[in-house]
Amino acid sequence: MINTNFLPFPELETATLRMRRLNQKDLQQIFLLRSDDKVMQYIDRKKAETMKEAEDFFNLVDDALVKGDGIIWGIECKDQPGLMIGYVCYWRLLKEHFRAEIGYALLPEFWNKGFMKEVLTEIIKFGYDKMKLHSIEARINPANKFSAALLKSSGFIREAYFKEDYFFNGSFGDTEVYSRLQGTST
Repeated sequence: MINTNFLPFPELETATLRMRRLNQKDLQQIFLLRSDDKVMQYIDRKKAETMKEAEDFFNLVDDALVKGDGIIWGIECKDQPGLMIGYVCYWRLLKEHFRAEIGYALLPEFWNKGFMKEVLTEIIKFGYDKMKLHSIEARINPANKFSAALLKSSGFIREAYFKEDYFFNGSFGDTEVYSRLQGTST
């Protein structure tokens, strides 16, 4: 079984970024992320319309953390401490198979700066070294070419393409599945 004891919370750092536990002070930033048209364009979930929905999201992920069902880090720039610019998480943990799904989101003004590549490098290392994962997967909308490029540059390979495998907002959508096995390099 994989290690899903995330308490005390494992803070992570890169050269320019810090990944830390979400807190109540992040609710406004969570709302900005979850309600932004660009951020949510390829995330087939209902956009947040109220701060209550941001709070519900926070409570959901914090509860998963405490139960060992997932972990989410708020991302902040070291030169702007306290300002969450995005998040990255492990969820859909398949404990008996040593596999987890990764997810991420970043505010548009921080796109194309290499931040998410920096984050994924640390998060992947954490997944293998601390959680004892054998494989990490990412499920994306096939139209999200930037996410596909990020995953490929981080050592993921396209594993599957599912046609119309889910229903959202009145239509069926496709899913691309990428994965990376332990020991794979970028």
